[in-house]
Amino acid sequence: MDKENIIKILEEVRTGKRDINSAYEELKYLPFEDIDFAKIDHHRIIRRGLPEVIFCEGKSPEQILLIVNKIIEKDANVIGTKCSYEKYNFLREHIDNIEYHSDAGIFFIKIKEIKKSKNSVAILSAGTSDIPIANEAALILEFFGIQVQKYFDVGVAGIHRLFDFIDKINESKVIIAVAGMEGALASVIAGLTDKPVIAVPTSIGYGANFNGLSALLTMLNSCSGGIGVVNIDNGFGAAYLSALIIKQIEN
Repeated sequence: MDKENIIKILEEVRTGKRDINSAYEELKYLPFEDIDFAKIDHHRIIRRGLPEVIFCEGKSPEQILLIVNKIIEKDANVIGTKCSYEKYNFLREHIDNIEYHSDAGIFFIKIKEIKKSKNSVAILSAGTSDIPIANEAALILEFFGIQVQKYFDVGVAGIHRLFDFIDKINESKVIIAVAGMEGALASVIAGLTDKPVIAVPTSIGYGANFNGLSALLTMLNSCSGGIGVVNIDNGFGAAYLSALIIKQIEN
């Protein structure tokens, strides 16, 4: 339920078109709804302008379905991340309008239209192997109504590939740099732009990469200013932070 619907309900109570008990029944779960194993934050979209997102890893298909149905009851859009194909297969048997992206492990259920942004986020991947995490960020942003410009496989192993696109990249308001191995791409792009850079380390790499730890430490220790770092393989986190920055620009 969004702010406009809440105002409408309160106005109906004030004008006598709705009784106080029915208004209470509709609004009582607004802060959060306790369903035993989860407390669904229906209030998040009002506080932050972006909805709650279901992290599917570690949840059973039945738990995910129950959460989805509770969110849909409030006339809200639904996003699920880190969702396996098996869990999606279960969900689609019960939900008609579910959209799944297997490369990023994301599903969307669109209940209402989202206002489109006039601004864009540039998403860079160092290598082709980093694309699934980059696509996770891209899909989330597009669902939020934000334009995305993709520049994939432009890492430091052939840095001249990046320079061909630098003018276009600088047209975006935020840059997301996704890289595994040693994670140097974020430092390079941050030295070439006046835009905030959100660095996403990935778990791609050989043994001493330590499943993304080396890339994470490189990004945290960058000498380039203006870099914020999210967790390993957290394309969603980068997208969410970018969306909040874009919201501040447009407010």
